[in-house]
Amino acid sequence: MNGGLVTFKSQAAADVIYFADVAERLLELIGKVPAKQGIVTVEQLPEAIARLEAAIAADREAHRRQLLEEEPATEPDGHGGARPRVSLTQRALPLVEMFKISLAEKKPVVWGV
Repeated sequence: MNGGLVTFKSQAAADVIYFADVAERLLELIGKVPAKQGIVTVEQLPEAIARLEAAIAADREAHRRQLLEEEPATEPDGHGGARPRVSLTQRALPLVEMFKISLAEKKPVVWGV
């Protein structure tokens, strides 16, 4: 999945597009091996949703602690500087919503196809 964009697709929801590094992290969180293409079956969707929601809860708690400790919410920008941090919560919520809609409609989610 080196570089580029990864598009998650479902017949039940609009496409969700991520940079490859973000998609890899989200796939690892749901227990999938990052690959150029793959599928989250209807049967796998409940566990994938639960795993992402647990990761979101942990991210929110970490963010809360950062705010209490007044730590800057930044991340490296790839050019030696810093940019505002984009939280896992912000990145994962569109995929969670897609998964929930897909589960309700009993449609799998695929990427790379």
